[in-house]
Amino acid sequence: MSIFQPTRLTCDTVSLDIAGLRQGWYADAYFRNIVTILQTLAEQGYGFAGHSQRLAGQGYDPQGADIGNMVVEMQWFTRRKPYSVVAGVDIALLMLEHGTGYYAPDGRFISTYAHYDVEAVQDGVLVRYEGNPQQVQPVLKVRGRYRDVAALETTTVGVLSRATRVATNVYHVMRAARGKPVLFFPARFDDYTVQALDGYAYFIGVQRYNHDYQQHVGCFVSTDAQGSWWGGRGGGTLAHAAISAFLDDTAELMLAFAAILPVETPRIALVDYDNDCVGTTLAVMDAMFARYRTSIDAGQTDEAQRYQLTGVRPDTSNALRDVSVPPLGAKQLDMGVNPRLIFALREAIDSAWQRWELGADWRERARQWCQNVRIVATGGFNAERISQFESMGVPVDIYGVGSSLFSNSDSDGTNNDYTADTVRVQLAGQWYAMAKVGRAACHNPDLEVVSRATQT
Repeated sequence: MSIFQPTRLTCDTVSLDIAGLRQGWYADAYFRNIVTILQTLAEQGYGFAGHSQRLAGQGYDPQGADIGNMVVEMQWFTRRKPYSVVAGVDIALLMLEHGTGYYAPDGRFISTYAHYDVEAVQDGVLVRYEGNPQQVQPVLKVRGRYRDVAALETTTVGVLSRATRVATNVYHVMRAARGKPVLFFPARFDDYTVQALDGYAYFIGVQRYNHDYQQHVGCFVSTDAQGSWWGGRGGGTLAHAAISAFLDDTAELMLAFAAILPVETPRIALVDYDNDCVGTTLAVMDAMFARYRTSIDAGQTDEAQRYQLTGVRPDTSNALRDVSVPPLGAKQLDMGVNPRLIFALREAIDSAWQRWELGADWRERARQWCQNVRIVATGGFNAERISQFESMGVPVDIYGVGSSLFSNSDSDGTNNDYTADTVRVQLAGQWYAMAKVGRAACHNPDLEVVSRATQT
């Protein structure tokens, strides 16, 4: 469930290796170790024989306490300033629902999830953090026997960390782009098995932006897997390799693209193959408009729509200076997809119709055809760079963003690592504080009851 969707994700949508979760296959070994210790102590009937300074300070003597069956309160939280866009909660809940329990001596898995109190926020909420680890906003709280849930910490923390990181990075990019569409292009930079989760996190980040800024920006992913959890489909342009297959003739490739692919597929030309974005763009426009005009003159309106060029995509390497950009001596102003290139490209697109031999009846139509061509900028974009482009009024219509959406660093403030802390223990029916130094049980008003224990 997210604040944008009324139902939670289920196992019918999400593929989970339930057997692997239950067996601790994905758990850090130290969690499996404590499960073994606690289960063995429970079988032996061990009673606590040590000394607890914490409990003594709270006026309780824990001698003889049933450590093997200790009931705890755990909270999952992240600490990215000043806030995070939460995602991954539904997956963490599925892991808890299907993985909480233990194996009986006969090899049967005994689920104990029904014995737990579980509270969680919805995907898409904001959690804030001002720097005090004793004042966090948990996204998930669980109360129940620790040994049945301990081995799930690795996977629940992991899925929350990754999904929240991507959603928050997307949100910041959306804010930087000021409502312009952002294409989600990081699939090639990570293992294919995370595409569905990443695409879902992107969806959450975009929808949170729409929610906060009263916008209706669409979601655009590059693979079907990325859209599989929310009903999206993969879309995109063309690869440089396709131009190679057409022997360096981008215009000829786009004519084939337009003739063969469905009209609803955007006609976006990749124009940096020869490091001459303006020249390649004009060649593509010449070819596409000629077919458009011929179809219109023949009364073939539907066919003509195939040859409306949707946009052009400069993707110049940061190691190259496009021939359209005269050097100024400041390397950072010259290289890659830079503002000067985009301004030159926009001017060339808007005035391309003036190069064509047109009768009076075609001039306005040709001018409009050119103005409808958008610029899709890709190549090393992140929130900071997009902000710079927007502050300069660079005429980009759509941004494509890739690996920067995976950024998880303290240096740039994108660290979204989660922690799962045990903060209380239950003894003789009462709850006692039991958190590591510097941590404390915290509350989040957005927490909602997911499950209540049927027995304790």
